[in-house]
This record gives sequence, C-alpha cells and structure tokens, in this order.
Amino acid sequence: MGQRVPRAAEPIDAVYTWVDGTWPGYDGLLRRHAADAHDLNPNRYRDNISILKYNLRSLERFAPWIRQVFVVTCRPQKPVWLDPGAVRLVHHDEFMPSSDVPTFNSFAIVANLHRIDGLSQRFLYVEDDQLFGAPIQPADVFDEEGRPRVRLKRRATRAPADRFDARLSPWNRALAYSNHLLDERYGAKPRRAVSHTAVPIDAESWCAMLASWPDAFARTSGSRFRATENVAPEHLYPHFLLEERRGAAVASMDARRQSAYHPLNNLLIVQRAGLLRLRLQRPKFFCLNDNFGDLPHPRVVGLVRDALERWFPTPSRFEAH
Repeated sequence: MGQRVPRAAEPIDAVYTWVDGTWPGYDGLLRRHAADAHDLNPNRYRDNISILKYNLRSLERFAPWIRQVFVVTCRPQKPVWLDPGAVRLVHHDEFMPSSDVPTFNSFAIVANLHRIDGLSQRFLYVEDDQLFGAPIQPADVFDEEGRPRVRLKRRATRAPADRFDARLSPWNRALAYSNHLLDERYGAKPRRAVSHTAVPIDAESWCAMLASWPDAFARTSGSRFRATENVAPEHLYPHFLLEERRGAAVASMDARRQSAYHPLNNLLIVQRAGLLRLRLQRPKFFCLNDNFGDLPHPRVVGLVRDALERWFPTPSRFEAH
C-alpha cells in the first residue's frame, strides 16, 4: 500500500459563490418564486463593483498556492470578464438535488458545496465579497494537524429564542436557529459571531456536521430563499468544529488584527474613512459587504471601484485577455 500524503501536502482549492441580479431573465425568475421583500433584497444579488474580479486578483496575489478555483453560480450565468478555461465554472444544478433548484438561498448552496465533483478534501469557501489583503499561507487557514482555523469576534450572536421572530431578517433568524441546534447538542452558552472571512473546510468534518443535523440541513437545502429554521452553515460549522475538537481557535487578538469587516453604504464620508482604515490595517482577510440598499450612490460606487483598482491593479490569470 502507498503511503498517505501528509495533510500539509494535500492540495487546497477555493470555491467562490457569485450571482449577477442583472443577468437577463434572472429578475423574472426571482420574482416568480419570491414571497416577500426579504426575498428581493438587492444587496444579495447585486454585482455593481465587479468584486469577484478583484477578489480573484487578491487570491492570485496573496494565496498563489491555491490549486484550483471553482466559481459557483446560477445557470447559465458567467462573469463576462472570466476566462472559463482558468476556473471550474459550476452551476447549482450540477451539485444540488434537482428538487432544490432553482435556488436563491445562499445557505442551501453552501450546505451542498462538498458535493462538487473534483473538489479537494480541504478547501476554502469564499463569498465574492471576502477578499485577501495580505499574504496568507496554508497555515493561516489550517493548523499543522490539518484542522480548520476558526476566527471569532468578541460579540455574541442571536439567542436561540429569536429563531421564530418574524421581525428579524432571515439571516438573524438562521443565526438564532443555528445556536439553538448547538445548544441542544452541546449545552446552552453565548455563541460568538464568526469573522467575515474565507471559511476553511475539511470535507470529513463538514459531512460529520451534516450527519449531526440531517433534517435541519435537508430543510435548508430545500428552501428556495432563506427561511425560518434554516441553518447558517458558515456560523454553525466553526462552532461545531470547536465543540468536536476538530478545529483550532485563533487567539482573539490575532483574529481581530488579521480580519476586517466593512459595510458598503451610501455615506461618502463613512466609506472614505472605512477604506482608509483597511489600507492602513492591511488585514489578511477583509469583507466588503453590500449594504447599499435599493439605490447605490454613484459617487460611492465609483470611490469603492477606484480603491479596488488601486489595491489590485494587475489582471489575474482568471480574466479573459
């Protein structure tokens, strides 16, 4: 029998999720299935700053050791600038149960990522707005034993009792429901928020998580939009890792220094200050979360695009030339 490849030498892929709400026919499909205003939240479907393009530039610059990049999206979408020969473009219907598509639910999509054909056993799940701001190594995301590193914030998230509160967004209800599941299995305690960074995933641990709550994940996968009693996998998984001793917690001070979250809104002075903070901090991981609302301010959009172009001016191998 051949010797097993050491975990430190195993390949690591990156899986990005992306969608463009302006793609022809997408808005009509969305509206045919939507039930309320939350389902139509433009912040979740907008692609007005080409953030995936700059994210891939940041990946190539700061994590060149990534083996293969997968871009997950809704059929038949593809970024117009993307070179399909340089990435694996994967549509939802290629790895999700046929009964669960079309889907507009990021929780459902993420819960099924491990089913993508050809994906490495250890990989990074990267939302399109979670960029890299400084050089990272495999040791920044997996420890020497191959366990995913977990970065938590200081603040606690929603209490389990909030999971049915219709006044809350589906995201907050999912956090509360995920905390409910964790408390049922491991005992009640405050659960800290997870940093908005790329999520390192070990497929074996991921599948163990799914097997621990099969009904909850089946319900999540079958929800076309985020809904009550949906799991937020990117929150539940890191806490599951820590409870099961399958993950390695990053020290709080290091987690704060290495990661940053910046909400994009229409307040020009706030955006100038936030972008300056990111430039000075130079975190390894940072998130530019869309909070523009219905009408993004053109001057703010221009400001953010200019900043991204200054930070990542060199086209990546993922772009068609």
